[in-house]
Amino acid sequence: MRTLAIPVLALGLAAARPVAGQGELASARPVDRILAIVGSKSILASHVEEQLVLAQAQGLKIATDSAGRDAARRQVLRQMVDEELLVQQAERDTTIKVTDQEVQEQVEQTVQNVRKQFSSTPEFQAQLRAAQFLSEEEWRRWLADQQRRSILQQRLLDQLRQKGKLRPIPPTDAQMRQFWEENRAQQPKRPAAISFRQIVITAQADSAAQARARQLAESLVVVLRHGANFADVAKKYSADSTSREQGGELGWFRRGPTVKQFEDVAFRLRPGEISDPVATEFGYHIIQVERVQPAEVLARHVLITPDISAAQVALAHRLADSVHDALRAGAPFDTLARRYGDPEEGKVVPELPVSQLPPDYERAIGSDTVPGLKPVFAVGADSRRPKLVVFELMKRLPEGELTFADVKDRIRENMGQQLAVQHYLEVLRRTTYVDIRP
Repeated sequence: MRTLAIPVLALGLAAARPVAGQGELASARPVDRILAIVGSKSILASHVEEQLVLAQAQGLKIATDSAGRDAARRQVLRQMVDEELLVQQAERDTTIKVTDQEVQEQVEQTVQNVRKQFSSTPEFQAQLRAAQFLSEEEWRRWLADQQRRSILQQRLLDQLRQKGKLRPIPPTDAQMRQFWEENRAQQPKRPAAISFRQIVITAQADSAAQARARQLAESLVVVLRHGANFADVAKKYSADSTSREQGGELGWFRRGPTVKQFEDVAFRLRPGEISDPVATEFGYHIIQVERVQPAEVLARHVLITPDISAAQVALAHRLADSVHDALRAGAPFDTLARRYGDPEEGKVVPELPVSQLPPDYERAIGSDTVPGLKPVFAVGADSRRPKLVVFELMKRLPEGELTFADVKDRIRENMGQQLAVQHYLEVLRRTTYVDIRP
């Protein structure tokens, strides 16, 4: 039985296989009989035992009595049947592609992360043997299969959501309450949190600085189109600190997370093509798409940002002070935010854990608990895009026990997605041969 998996190794656990004291999972039943058939694929008892032990290694509590373990086996078997239904449906859809390269990239990243958990190669290899993998290569092949299946399932569900064919099904209050009662013991404490609203005013470069930045971006486009190494150019010139050291690498992304002007160009480019400078509120982007597949692209970029002078920062500060004064005098928040606020910044932030407050906010607000407007403060003063914040504290909550009201919206959202997937699985069962045996 081979149950070594990413989380097991990453947590530094010993062999993830049945041992005395764990109910003798493997010896309780024959391990090589068919428990279910999905389409043309069989699910063996040994496969279920592997997944059950893996679930235990990841923290799932399983009863020690035979009835409880039988119930756990049935639950794991049902999950495996559901997974197989989704994988087979994704494989039938010719628009869903998973390339060997992207699978191997994920496998390599996983292997690197796991190897870091061990102080030596012999210790790592001993863990592989304990999990009954004969070699690292065999483990890699197993990881590749698991990764491919995971990507297939996710892409199928993402595609269905994009096409409006997997819409959330609102749960009833009774269903949400039942879920809460069954899971409340596992809920963590509610962290100390802060609710506020803000109008963030970003300092803008003047027209001369904008022109210089665009001129530099245009000259770099020429250099890149004449064969310069994109990664080298990004490392030297890009203002994006997140991607610069990776040669501008952004990874795979879909529409939504980035600004529209950037996405519109990125999703039109052919692999290898270099874009003209793309203007956004961040500056000028030079984009190179490396690979494409349905609904997502793998791309790099170089970001050139205009220099913002001290005079422009002072101008933004005076504007923030006037917005603060207008808000204190009773001007409508929404009107001021719409007219002066940075559209990329949140306007109303409800119950943000205090531990997640950015350092500039933490320094400005400290332990203040009194609701109301606070003095204007700067964020990112040393960055290329300094901002001024008009901040109003709404409330501050101490750490405490979560209530149903605290998590009701999150339960509704999660259950709505789960119910939609369950309904889709029921449709697949009506069109796929499924035989679950006692």
